[in-house]
Amino acid sequence: MAKKILIVTGDAVEALEVYYPYYRCLEEGYDVTIAAPTKKVLNTVIHDFIDTWETYTEKPGYLIEAHTTFAEINPSDYDGLLVPGGRAPEYIRLNEYLPGIVSHFFETNKPIGLICHASMVLAALKDRDVLKGREMTAYIACKPDVESIGATYISETLHVDGNLVSGHAWPDLPGFMREFVKQVNA
Repeated sequence: MAKKILIVTGDAVEALEVYYPYYRCLEEGYDVTIAAPTKKVLNTVIHDFIDTWETYTEKPGYLIEAHTTFAEINPSDYDGLLVPGGRAPEYIRLNEYLPGIVSHFFETNKPIGLICHASMVLAALKDRDVLKGREMTAYIACKPDVESIGATYISETLHVDGNLVSGHAWPDLPGFMREFVKQVNA
């Protein structure tokens, strides 16, 4: 039976951070579900780094379908969780069903992959004890968010702490997905 991976996201997800993990998981033979607040075609964004900018730029990206809604997800059906970045995490964390989904993966010690701004969803968790003493990385602008939830921010662009795989941004996807796949296959 194929392993089942859940990707939680929404509009304004960073295109590479949803497409690369989605196709990499399909390549691995996993059954992959993309869930969002609403079952719809999601709008992605493309973030890029330009030398003359002090932050990243954003342009409209590709479209990708959300297969189902957060309300319809039973997290116990899944073997791993991926949360891509972009701007989606800042609003999906407000969804009433998302905290329970994410908490399940911490409580059951199943693989969790968080990249870029994905750490923002952790602020919505009711039980922050699952984050105390944990180490993770994220896009540097999310360092205050990581620290405010009780985790330790690591400046490396890729970090593994138990079942938690975290990456800085889309350039780190090869290592990020290698570590996530290793955890799912363990």
